[in-house]
Amino acid sequence: MLNFQLSMPTRIIFGRGEVEKAGAEAAKLAGKVLLVTGRTATRKTGVLQRVVSSLEEAGVEVVVFDKIEPNPRTHTVDEGGRIAREEGCELIIGLGGGSPMDAAKAIAAVALSGHPSHEYITGNKTGRWKELLPVQEALPVMTIPTLAATGSEANSGGVLTHEATKEKGGIGGPALFPKVTIIDPELTFTVSPEYTADGAVDMFTHLYEAYLTGEEDAIVQDHLTEGLIRAAVENGPIAVKEPNNYEARAALMWASTLALIGLAGAGRGGSFPMHQMEHTLSAYYDISHGRGLAILAPAYFKRVAEDRPHRLARMGRNCFGVTEQDDKLAAEQTIIAVIEWFKSMNVYLKLSDLGIKRESLAEMAEESVRVGGRGMGHIAATRDLDIQEVLAIYEDSF
Repeated sequence: MLNFQLSMPTRIIFGRGEVEKAGAEAAKLAGKVLLVTGRTATRKTGVLQRVVSSLEEAGVEVVVFDKIEPNPRTHTVDEGGRIAREEGCELIIGLGGGSPMDAAKAIAAVALSGHPSHEYITGNKTGRWKELLPVQEALPVMTIPTLAATGSEANSGGVLTHEATKEKGGIGGPALFPKVTIIDPELTFTVSPEYTADGAVDMFTHLYEAYLTGEEDAIVQDHLTEGLIRAAVENGPIAVKEPNNYEARAALMWASTLALIGLAGAGRGGSFPMHQMEHTLSAYYDISHGRGLAILAPAYFKRVAEDRPHRLARMGRNCFGVTEQDDKLAAEQTIIAVIEWFKSMNVYLKLSDLGIKRESLAEMAEESVRVGGRGMGHIAATRDLDIQEVLAIYEDSF
């Protein structure tokens, strides 16, 4: 196990009906808030009005900013930061899936610093991210997730897309940890089967990336990771088929939070190559992040099966019911088992199914390595993924 330091400062309020505490919790932090959410979903489901009512009943003044798109754009974040600054908002609340929560964190940084948000993105051409990250100062943030997926509700990171350059990268720092998150699994009952499945794939990916690429002598981390993967594998298909199944929804919500709160990866290290490769796909084609991860996984696992078959085999045995004792054969069977899990949630697809053009693959591979490699010339994984390796994974996924 590697040495590590771990900070988890976010207070977590979890359970059925807990969203009603939004106003009381916000009132402890501010008198005026910017409520950041997506363009339609929370309004259609009534969640937005429930939160606004709770805030107003607690005496909190609310400015609603409901312009966040999937894969949030830097220009939208900059607008939110300007409004928060001009309105004198003291707290930023992210309500929705990963995009509104990520945007809320970035808005909190921009509102205080005045820096354009694209300057924060890791790996961007300006190079400013080397000076601005990690973020040390921001307005306080509160989150209310409505989707089990990204884990953004209780960590200090987020992802933005700079549309002008098609750069998609991270923003993060200790100042972006939410002060409090309210996780109410009932808010996910209205999530579509497609996005429920995409979310399960996203949390699965958060877990297996470091598990496969990081320190192997990490016994506690292995058990934590495997337990959380099993929670996603078992409950993803249930939630897809039974959207109002509270226990399945609650299991996914808690697994999503724990997957990226730092516990499973502390003392392990490792890298996130799948996210680096997928970010470029969704930057260019605006596809669902979880769907892109599902498409790339089989091709990526084939490389892992060659490099670290024993790790992939262990995941298969402990998380997917693989019984084969030979590591190489078990690794191959694990890939098949993962594909079957994807099929059970209707997310086993190819890049071509999403309208991605073959002629753009080479450019995306180059951009993926440039942004994701952060100047190294490759993406760190079980092997160094240079441009040709990334292109081969894209080709195999097409």
